[in-house]
Amino acid sequence: MNSFLFRPRNRTLYRITIFLSLWGLLLAPVSCAPMTADQAWVEGFEDVEGWQLSSDAAADLTVEGGRLLIHILQPGQIAWATSERSFRDFDLSVEASQVSGPVDNEYGVLVRMEDDERFYAFSVSGDGYVRTAEYDNGSWLLLGSDWAPQEAVNQGEATNLLEVRARGSDFVFLVNEVEVATFSADDLSKGSVGLYAGAFDTADVRITFDNLQVVPAP
Repeated sequence: MNSFLFRPRNRTLYRITIFLSLWGLLLAPVSCAPMTADQAWVEGFEDVEGWQLSSDAAADLTVEGGRLLIHILQPGQIAWATSERSFRDFDLSVEASQVSGPVDNEYGVLVRMEDDERFYAFSVSGDGYVRTAEYDNGSWLLLGSDWAPQEAVNQGEATNLLEVRARGSDFVFLVNEVEVATFSADDLSKGSVGLYAGAFDTADVRITFDNLQVVPAP
């Protein structure tokens, strides 16, 4: 696991750099391609079947009590769980809750994941910010404003309903049924879904996910 070794001067650089410090943590490799889904998928997190999870000194990922829990144990790290289902166009919703830890954090949804090196990220923070971005083999492209404040986000130890709507190259991101971001990008046409959380300068961030639903679009 890479460690975060310097403290950038501003919040924007800090958040972008933390993503780039992750890549040693990730999930165990799988020997088969993700399953392509053509029916609605409702995930109640009764067990870990269909998910790639791993834990180490930096983060602990578990399924317990009908929820996916991501516990970030070290500052400057993020971790995620990846489903083994692949989607193209879809409507996604999930309940994400901060259980404890500092509000200067991040958590959200990764979609159209080709692998750990290419995906779109839809993110909120415990102090009320949102961001959309694309990661492509070591480079980040912001797909809108960088960490913009949004009143729709419930701050602190609270639950936020996160929704992503994907139609071809067009995406809509909603928080608590309020549209907070839109963008168009055609680099990734399909891929897996991931759920993630991250810490900045203070660790011990606990985020849970529940009631995930993905409905493929016609």
